[in-house]
Amino acid sequence: MSENTPPGWERSVLEKLALASVNEQRRTRRWGIFFKFLAFAYLFVLLFIAMGWMGKRDRAPEKHTAVVDINGVIAPGSAASAENIVQGLTEAFKDKRTQGVVLRINSPGGSPVQAGYISDEIKRLRAKYPEIPLYAVVEDVCASGGYYVAAATDKIFVNQASLIGSIGVLMNGFGFTGTMEKLGVERRLLTAGENKGFLDPFSPVNAEQQAHAKKMLNEIHQQFVDIVRKGRGNRLKETPETFSGLLWVGQKSIEMGLADALGSTEQVARDVIKAEELVDFTPRENVAERLARRFGTSMGASIAESLVKLGESGAVQLPLR
Repeated sequence: MSENTPPGWERSVLEKLALASVNEQRRTRRWGIFFKFLAFAYLFVLLFIAMGWMGKRDRAPEKHTAVVDINGVIAPGSAASAENIVQGLTEAFKDKRTQGVVLRINSPGGSPVQAGYISDEIKRLRAKYPEIPLYAVVEDVCASGGYYVAAATDKIFVNQASLIGSIGVLMNGFGFTGTMEKLGVERRLLTAGENKGFLDPFSPVNAEQQAHAKKMLNEIHQQFVDIVRKGRGNRLKETPETFSGLLWVGQKSIEMGLADALGSTEQVARDVIKAEELVDFTPRENVAERLARRFGTSMGASIAESLVKLGESGAVQLPLR
């Protein structure tokens, strides 16, 4: 011990250590409170979603035109899935203030099954609510499965530059047999059932399988053709090209009977349905649902991990069951 060491130094060191320990405990406690609050906020948002308290539609005006959007590829799990579109249409028709429904379409097509589901539901709703008209309004494109759906509506309105048609069915893929030969790769495919490797891209084309695929495509195409003929009726001016898969611009589609007139959503609501106020019935994710979907798993895991760590340090104790 040095002669210059002041007396009572032990007490000073102990005080500093005690103060540091208290400060550390305070910091730990504050972090514990923060993560508790974050966990409760997260659970509260999930409760809001479960109870349907967020994202509710505002009360519609006394008389309005209901709008349901088909935007993008019609496929399971997409914004334009049959589940979403049918839900929107059902709510639109059920609303007692709805004077008419506009199906606003901007879609290149998609699954014939999904389009078929929507078309069938349109027929059911039109029979159940015969006093409520349903019109399709095409924006940029209404092709393939999009037109399959539009053909079930009362009338189809387009813009001069809209693209309409593509009444056809396709199945595409790739063939890699030439590339494999150049690389010296041998394909070893074992199947139980002679056609289980149907149109395998790594095997040579099988003529019988190819013929069977074309037969299936023709059957689906004929279903599509029947839907259009039934939906358009005498308005359709059929030519050899009508069902060839070609597209036409809006004005030409009117001449061919694929569409009825030029018009936008606002114009149809104002001049045809006579209910200018638009109410969007398209099912959409609200903010809480987007946050929960995007951050739900990772955020929940992070919060749980942090809480467990704090529990181990003595700041927060979590019961284990």
